[in-house]
Amino acid sequence: MSPSPAELFAAALDRGPLYLRAEDRSRRELPLEQWLGLLGRADAGVLDRAVGPVLDVGCGPGRHVLALARRGVLAVGVDVTPAAVRYARARGAPVFLGSVFAAVPGAGHWRTALLLDGNIGIGGRPVVLLERLRALLRADGSVLCELDPPGSPTRSELIALEDASGLRSAWFAWARVSVDGVEPLAHRARMSVREIWHDDGRWFAALAAAHHTVSNSSCTASA
Repeated sequence: MSPSPAELFAAALDRGPLYLRAEDRSRRELPLEQWLGLLGRADAGVLDRAVGPVLDVGCGPGRHVLALARRGVLAVGVDVTPAAVRYARARGAPVFLGSVFAAVPGAGHWRTALLLDGNIGIGGRPVVLLERLRALLRADGSVLCELDPPGSPTRSELIALEDASGLRSAWFAWARVSVDGVEPLAHRARMSVREIWHDDGRWFAALAAAHHTVSNSSCTASA
């Protein structure tokens, strides 16, 4: 019987590395050192745009929540992986164990939701995820999400986690959303693309919860 993704992730936190296996048999290493380390420049640029209170969805080891707390911004993380939640709490990050699709405290009062490190793919249905976040946000709230580069496909697929020995988890649904594909998905969720930017080789977007109040998207870049 295959281990759960949570079990493999827990083991990788102690000894790493960890890989993501796609249906097309491709495999890429997950950036555990980045997730466990200090905040990078691109992450800091995202957090510059975050207005509290902030809900970090799929917070993992909690680096964004901790960084916001150090800035004096109220932030809470949520993650379904017990080991990630334990790790985050041990670092002092306020996070809770659960799904964003279940009961979330403060529903309707969050100003910003974070979907970083590919977390717009949670559940494999990005429109459903964005609709859920819109319900959790204030009317003037926003979602800050990380995207795949322009020219990449936007698709839903099954993926699995895999350790260095080749031990593979059960398959689970995920989605990949590119810069090119985010606007139609946002519109289907009755949201608007407020900004798209590029920093340190990564792409991000700010989505506004209130579709009718936001102008067309802009694109900025930094080296």
